[in-house]
Parts: sequence; C-alpha cells; structure tokens
Amino acid sequence: MGAGEEAIGDWCLTRVVSVRDVWKSYGKVEVVKGVSFDVEEGTTTVIFGPSGAGKSTLLRCINMLHPPDRGTVFLRDIDLMQAGGKMNYYRSKFGMVFQHFNLFSHMTVLDNVMIGPKVVKKIPQDQAKAIALEALEKVRMKDWRNHYPSQLSGGQKQRAGIARALAMDPEVILFDEPTSALDPELIGEVLQTMLDLAKEKKTMICVTHEMGFAKAVASDMIFMDEGMVVETGSPEHFFANPTNERTKRFLSRLTELYGRHEGERRAAADRE
Repeated sequence: MGAGEEAIGDWCLTRVVSVRDVWKSYGKVEVVKGVSFDVEEGTTTVIFGPSGAGKSTLLRCINMLHPPDRGTVFLRDIDLMQAGGKMNYYRSKFGMVFQHFNLFSHMTVLDNVMIGPKVVKKIPQDQAKAIALEALEKVRMKDWRNHYPSQLSGGQKQRAGIARALAMDPEVILFDEPTSALDPELIGEVLQTMLDLAKEKKTMICVTHEMGFAKAVASDMIFMDEGMVVETGSPEHFFANPTNERTKRFLSRLTELYGRHEGERRAAADRE
C-alpha cells in the first residue's frame, strides 16, 4: 500500500489533500490559524462558518494562490510548500470555481473554457475544443458555447465557470461560495451541477452555506470560526447533534436564513 493510502476493511481510501497546521496572516491579522484536515479521493468536504472565518483564504492556501505562512499542504505525496519550479504544474491539479465567476468578458463561453487547456497545458486547438465541448455538455451549457458572458444569467455564468474548471481535468475542485452571488431562483441549477459532480465521485472541497447540498452529498463537514476549525464531523453529526455552542448558534441562524431563501425560490418558481 502506497503513501497516502489508508486501508479500512476491504476499502482503500486515498488521501488526495492533506492540510497540515496551516496559518495565514495579512499584515498583523491572523486569518487562518493552525488548520489541519484530510480529504479522501471521490469525497465532498463542505466548509462552512460565518463571514470572516477564513474559509476563502483557506481555499487559496490549499491551491497555493496564497501560500501559507506556516504549515503545509500535501497533494497526495507532494509537499506543495516544497514544489519550487513545479508549483504551476501542481496548482493546475486544482480546479477553482469562484464566487463571482471570473469569466473573460471579451471571450465566448467556449473560448473561456478552452483557454486553460490551451495556455496552461499546451494542448492543441482542436483537442482543447473537444475537451471544452465535453465539459460544457456535462454542465448543460453546450448550447450557449458561442454566447458571451454578458448574454448569460448568473447561473449560466457559474456553470460555465464549473466547465472551465472541469476542462483542466483537476484532481480536486475547490468551490468558493459558488451560489452566494446568485439570485434565489438561479441557485438550484448550480447546485444540481454540483450534485451531479458529487455523484460522479469528483473530489470536491466546497465553501458554502447551502445546507441542503451538504446534507445530500457531503462526506465530511468542517465548521470554521475566527480562523480556526471549531468542529468536524459527518452531516448526520452536524444536523442531529453538534457539540460546540458556536456551531449550534450558527446552524440555528443558518436554518432560519435558509428557510427564508427556500421561500423566495418557491415564489420565484411559481412566477415562472
């Protein structure tokens, strides 16, 4: 059995990501404080917590967009803090889906999805186009391939962003609050795409407050507050018997807010 593998009964779980005692500060403000956890291949890890808890910064530490000040992140057996000149290669193993889409406005949807394989992976034009079309098909956006971002709804833009991440064939997809910038009636189409990816056993780390999604597909959940991991466990643990008082208070507020959003979504659906 190789490094990074853990035998459990007849199963062999492979750790894809290992976060080890990660700290990150901006100026004198400590944003992430000693975070550690593992992510197994084919699982979905949901990270949630209040605004300012350090969740988005943690994602950027994981893919080394913002390298940690202390601690490290392993991609399988590779210590990313020691990657040196190979950093861009290993960074390409992480797909990133941003809160605000980050599509190039002067490019069509197809060109936005093709650019990673062409520029980063140096894949020939025809092959990159085939990869992009396959990714767009997966997120049900192929019919919009010749549209520009300005011609798309927020949900369509986010699905194009997911296709862009998929086109790079990443080992892990990181989602940074992918529905928080969307109108309530558009959230469902993005969540359905993420649910489909979870069913395909894509390895995902998702910063989200969508607790319905977490209940449906999360393998593990992590509650962060003030830059620290406060509590970890399965969805069953969090929704039935959270132990930390901060977790309980946050979930109570989130349940109230989620209920209001669900009402808005139903009202929007009734108007269509």
